[in-house]
Amino acid sequence: MKLMNFPAAVFVLSFVVLWLSTKVGSWVRARRKELDEKSREDLQFILGSTLTLLGLIIGFTFSMAISRYDQRKNYEEEEANAIGTEYLRAELLPPADASKVAPLLANYLDQRILFYKTRNSEELPQINMQTAHLQNEMWSAVRLPASAQPTPVVALAVAGMNDVLNTQGYTQAAWWNRIPIEAWSLLVAIAICANILMGFNVRNPRSTIMLLVLPLIVSISFFLIADIDSPRGGIIRVKPNNLMSLAESFQAH
Repeated sequence: MKLMNFPAAVFVLSFVVLWLSTKVGSWVRARRKELDEKSREDLQFILGSTLTLLGLIIGFTFSMAISRYDQRKNYEEEEANAIGTEYLRAELLPPADASKVAPLLANYLDQRILFYKTRNSEELPQINMQTAHLQNEMWSAVRLPASAQPTPVVALAVAGMNDVLNTQGYTQAAWWNRIPIEAWSLLVAIAICANILMGFNVRNPRSTIMLLVLPLIVSISFFLIADIDSPRGGIIRVKPNNLMSLAESFQAH
């Protein structure tokens, strides 16, 4: 769902929807007779249970977002390690082939850094296409000498290149692994119910502060979850620090 790529829009939309939910609850309460003591106790129990469930679901969803963020960070580190290792193993190839692999790895590293940094969705297809092209060239560069001289030393270079290609696939899968829309739907549904009950529970329908607190808190929670879960649209993003450090070492080398 594209909306989840824009955490600020998630915050605004969720706040408006949840605030209107409290207004609906307040409107229904204003048109009903005053609750007796028993009914009020039942309402307090239902409201407390709903808020507890909402808190648990928010915590569970936040944990899902954090685990996916950590996964993206780990794969960025693995990519840097794989590229750096293969850069060294390329020296095990015949000199002519090693001279081809090293610049290809450097160009490939630049594309991987762009993949992490770009926020422009229109640039991403071009980056992915260039990455795939470099992957084919790099594999060809190690496959030919491996076919000509199938020695254990050359096999190390081939295995290292295989790790480079695999880590990119793992990274892409991790960036596609988002919080399911079904989880968001359940979270929103419970939040709406909780805010309707909160609005119904407020005795003074003109108490603006009471009708704003819960929608604001829940909307901030939604914003934080969407921000962490969005690889490109959020403020909290995985920075390619390991890849950039590796690029600097390549330049120094």
